[in-house]
Amino acid sequence: MENRQSWTLWFIGLHGSGKTTISSRIADILRKKGMEIVLLDGDEVRKSISSDLGYSLEDRNIHMQRVADLCSRLNNEGKMVIAAVASPTEKSRDYAKKAIKNFFTVYVKCPLEICEKRDVKGHYKKARLGEKGFEHFLGIGIRFEEPKNPDIVLETSKYAVEECVGVLLGKMKERNILR
Repeated sequence: MENRQSWTLWFIGLHGSGKTTISSRIADILRKKGMEIVLLDGDEVRKSISSDLGYSLEDRNIHMQRVADLCSRLNNEGKMVIAAVASPTEKSRDYAKKAIKNFFTVYVKCPLEICEKRDVKGHYKKARLGEKGFEHFLGIGIRFEEPKNPDIVLETSKYAVEECVGVLLGKMKERNILR
């Protein structure tokens, strides 16, 4: 398996939906196949290129633009990028689609109540209690806009991680992202 062109897999969804888990698993599989992969976790990237931003909807959209621009640069250097980002608005996703030549949206779909049960850090609880710093928590203080036309939907409340990974790899082959 090798990448024919440089692509960005843009994983979107609520916190706790499984974006990081599935994107990390895909990155591991592709690296074992000899592919050069850059894995960008939105929370980690925020600490560097977006450390000047907060979590308002406007700041989130700016952060998504910066991540999309980074993905585009990495793709232009011949690297395949896997970005696990919330990307809560259609506006941020539209920007990314325009900025990135070979763009593949992976919607990691999971009901809010399941994401809350998976939340080991207690962020949803803090948001529900209105704690300082959690006023703009996605799904509670800010609405997550369902994507209109994702390339694939992985329903992590219905299927195990390995099943989601298998379906995604199959779709990537079907779309000629992988051979």
